[in-house]
Amino acid sequence: MAIFLASVEQKAYRMALFALKQRDDALDAVQDAMLQLVQNYSGRSESEWPPLFQRILQNRIQDGHRRKRWSRLFTPWRDEPDETGMPEANEVTDKQQLPQAEQLHQDRAMARLQLALQSLPLRQQQAYLLRHWEGLDVKDTANAMNCSEGSVKTHLSRALAALKKQLLEDWP
Repeated sequence: MAIFLASVEQKAYRMALFALKQRDDALDAVQDAMLQLVQNYSGRSESEWPPLFQRILQNRIQDGHRRKRWSRLFTPWRDEPDETGMPEANEVTDKQQLPQAEQLHQDRAMARLQLALQSLPLRQQQAYLLRHWEGLDVKDTANAMNCSEGSVKTHLSRALAALKKQLLEDWP
């Protein structure tokens, strides 16, 4: 299980960071998800771990959003700085030996993608990240998001339309 957790750690952190926008909250969500997977599902087959982990992680992310909403309702005077702690574009992409101009263009495109992803509603963001970053199929994405396959397709379609609109110059 340690190898599996090490393989999903960075992507899970980036996914949680996109959604929660706070470094500490994202780390807590990933740590809680990993701990719950180990405690409750280590006896399951390895093929079941990825969708189980994503389901647990998405539940932790939603819990984080709920806590923030309730916190804002009951303490509206508290103005906390938004420490996004977003990874730099060069941390997200695999840097190969590209010409400097091309690398700069790629870094800027990744930064724009990160901003565009942050602007998506949570469910659209989840659908996009689970399908395109994690490579889960529609069924596993639906299980991770605790919704129907049709909802996944709707959220993903809306996410892609919004991203395409925001990223016209970078869209393939």
